[in-house]
Amino acid sequence: MSVSLMLEKVKQRSGIAQKADLAAVSKILCSVTTPYPNGDDCAVIERNGVFNLLAIEGFMNKFVARDPWFAGWCGIMVNLSDIAAMGGVADAIWCKNEDGMSSIMKGMLAASEAYGVPIVGGHTHLKGNQQQLAVSILGHANRVLSSFAATPGQNIVVAIDLRGEYRAPFLNWNAATSSPVDRLRGDLALLPHIAEQSLATAAKDISQAGLLGTIIMLLESSNVGANIQLEAIPKPQEVGWDDWLCTFPSFGFILTCDDESLSDLLSCFESRCIAAAKVGKINNSRQFWVRDGTSAHLFWDFDESALTGLGRAPIHHTKE
Repeated sequence: MSVSLMLEKVKQRSGIAQKADLAAVSKILCSVTTPYPNGDDCAVIERNGVFNLLAIEGFMNKFVARDPWFAGWCGIMVNLSDIAAMGGVADAIWCKNEDGMSSIMKGMLAASEAYGVPIVGGHTHLKGNQQQLAVSILGHANRVLSSFAATPGQNIVVAIDLRGEYRAPFLNWNAATSSPVDRLRGDLALLPHIAEQSLATAAKDISQAGLLGTIIMLLESSNVGANIQLEAIPKPQEVGWDDWLCTFPSFGFILTCDDESLSDLLSCFESRCIAAAKVGKINNSRQFWVRDGTSAHLFWDFDESALTGLGRAPIHHTKE
């Protein structure tokens, strides 16, 4: 299969189309003025010099029905990744689930104990028509890594924990449930350290939109473009690109940084045995190109089509 055909299939196969649903919301919210724009992985609420971060995730019903324990685990893990993507540390959660309560809650409890995050409340309804799950986490940060802070000339870094395997039947790369507790907590602690040391400015957790879809959302938020090199992306040797680019990793982040911070940023991940690499550069083209060897493929053109409609001019969050 040619790279151009593979990329087109990835665009159709991944969760990118689901993210396009946000455009309907952005049209309604376009007139709403907030100190921190919608479109980041978390809502930002600043109080007394501290950035409070609120993350919430809802899960596909078929995922919850097929693997309720892992859905419960992911309810905590995915929100923690969203908090971490913005340089924060989690300190409370809110959960809602219907039917299949026992397996879901056991998964949530296991993740709660592994990550050291308390379950503090929620809502339970046991007479629903299907299993459903939504989880929210409250965190805080001293410095925020925002999707709106990428600027032309910066490096794009991809960091993914490859020490895992797929949890069938979905493309969920699980490098978490069998990992030592100290490793899980230490790995997540990298992100607030990176933020507070100003080693990166923008970051986003790799979501159900896949790696390329997540980059699209970051570029749209910052109103920029990018070129990336496909072969530079960290990937398990045994996994094909068509699957990997649609994968939702348990630990996976896109970050941007200036040249002088690149070496230190990569060293942070390498010190934790997390695969990380510079994969490309931010530019002002408003186009997203994926390069394979000497070939270049236009993956997204924002002048032709928006994705979420949540893009604004770049901003920078820092604690004074």
